[in-house]
Amino acid sequence: MSAPNPYVAIADIEQVLTHKVKIPAITLWNRLEGRPRTVDFDRALKAEIRDPLWMLTKQWQMGEFEGDDAGSPIAAKLHFETTKLTKYRSNGSPQPPGGHPARPFEADVPLEAKVEQRPIPMEAGGHPLLLDLRLLLGRRWLKLVAGLEAGEPGLRQQFLDKYAVEMPDPTNPASAPICAHLNAWQQVAAVAGRAMDGWKLYRHLKGPPAGHAHDGLVLFNLGSPEAIEKAETKFVEWYESLFYQPFAAEDDAWRPERLEYAFDCSAPRNGGEMVLTAEEYYHGHLDWYSLDIEPSEQPLPEAPGAPKPEEVEAKETRSFLPVPITFDGMPNTRWWTFEEGRTNFGDIQPDTTDVNKLLLIEFGLVYANDWFLLPITVPAGTIASIKGLAVTNVFGERTWIEASGRGKDQDWQRWAMFQLNVKGKEDLPADLSLVVLPTVGKIQESEAFETVELVRDELANMVWGVETVIPLASGDSRSARSAAFETKAFHKSLIPPPPPAPALPENEAAIRYQLMTSVPENWIPFIPVHVPNDHREIQLLRASMPRILENDLDPPVAIKPRTTLLRHGLDQPVPARYHLHEEEVPRAGARVHQAFQRTRWYDGKVVVWFGARKQTGRGEKSSGLAFDLVKPKVPGAGP
Repeated sequence: MSAPNPYVAIADIEQVLTHKVKIPAITLWNRLEGRPRTVDFDRALKAEIRDPLWMLTKQWQMGEFEGDDAGSPIAAKLHFETTKLTKYRSNGSPQPPGGHPARPFEADVPLEAKVEQRPIPMEAGGHPLLLDLRLLLGRRWLKLVAGLEAGEPGLRQQFLDKYAVEMPDPTNPASAPICAHLNAWQQVAAVAGRAMDGWKLYRHLKGPPAGHAHDGLVLFNLGSPEAIEKAETKFVEWYESLFYQPFAAEDDAWRPERLEYAFDCSAPRNGGEMVLTAEEYYHGHLDWYSLDIEPSEQPLPEAPGAPKPEEVEAKETRSFLPVPITFDGMPNTRWWTFEEGRTNFGDIQPDTTDVNKLLLIEFGLVYANDWFLLPITVPAGTIASIKGLAVTNVFGERTWIEASGRGKDQDWQRWAMFQLNVKGKEDLPADLSLVVLPTVGKIQESEAFETVELVRDELANMVWGVETVIPLASGDSRSARSAAFETKAFHKSLIPPPPPAPALPENEAAIRYQLMTSVPENWIPFIPVHVPNDHREIQLLRASMPRILENDLDPPVAIKPRTTLLRHGLDQPVPARYHLHEEEVPRAGARVHQAFQRTRWYDGKVVVWFGARKQTGRGEKSSGLAFDLVKPKVPGAGP
């Protein structure tokens, strides 16, 4: 029989424990758990304590001799201050001198809806959109005035004639946004002259100048049009409650030159005003991290109707019984109790770069009864600041605890969560207040109503706004690439066939000259231009590509975008240019889309709005645009 391996079992454990035997660079352990000597496990499973030395060695092995003798908390008192948001201001473009006015901060709708609301695009370039919504408005109006038909025969038909859905002219190039797409054309033609366009009525009622529904109608039996005017009020209130959208310019927080939202909100605090600003909100998840503290200490303008500081500021001290925090898979504090096996932190296999997973594993495997919960409930729209916590343990000792992040930025032990940064002042200590915004956890989003991808084209030295999804007149959306081919084919069909050309001598040259290549009509160019009074900084200016059609004798027409995202300024009485900041289009590009959002607020009210989102793009693209090309002659292509 061979001798026992000294590296597997140590003969004299006492010498090892008293440090008389040392094995350099090798650490060995004997089995310290109980080892039964018989096949009967009943006595071993009782875990009888018969050897105190075994317990001491187990504690030594686990490092318990190096721990602190700390008592468990049994009572706690928390002192904190609260204040509520009282003002809100959107910083959308364009801004008047002095900025937009401030308004009282109201929690009647989620803050996402208040910030993200955008006007619903009912038309673009003078062409109607959202036919389904227009018909819904028309049916609602005819239902409101249905009771007046008995007193005024023919009233319904007068509304149908005045606010009718118009039939597009398929021979007019201006009707291309409708007639070029078969499905949209069929739906518009099916209701043209038969149904009422309720949006025309709403636009006439709102103005400017504001009018009445009975303007231009012939009323024989209704001596006073008060009944119609009452129906107008109900009609307008119904539509404006159907969608939450900015009916005034000061409510729109969208900044087209940045493709982002910007807004401010403030709350009184300690005799001053704490202003929180968000300049780059675009991702659709609005929370405390979207806000920064404005360091200028300049309060927002007065908002009539906003609560006074003494009505919203409060100081409070509460007493608690600390409750231990438990989580699945946590180490059990008793030796003979097994942990729940559903969560196995030891089975997680992180990569070398998964720092978050490593931290989670360390927390799950090490910490057990070290965390306690002191719950505080604060209303939405509140800023809470904890001044300190007094904890009493089982030994009667009282400890005053302050926030861990109260130190300076250079303190390496400084650590905090949910802290607010001071805008542009990274060297200043962050504010430790907790902002609880009136937001929702889940929002239903429709399919993209329109989508634009902003990409860089290094070969052409340009930026392109590639429309990938565009809205149609019927209310549906369509692939912009397919719509571009259909639009070009529609314009080609309107060109009369050219007269037969006289025979020309055959050109014997084997090459041909091409002035410029073409790109699909859904590619909108943005060219770099200098910022006024600056010779270094540039911005991106929306431009247009010409629509060049074979055998077309008319001058080329500039192709305009179909999405409202890129049509900024085009639909004004005097079309305005659209400048985009150059840094908003990185090398990876950007993807922006608009869609309908829907959620339910805490009072059960359903809120629907039209909002925009921006995401990172998918890299550079090439349009294939080139100038002054020499190409080989194609056989049969003519001279």
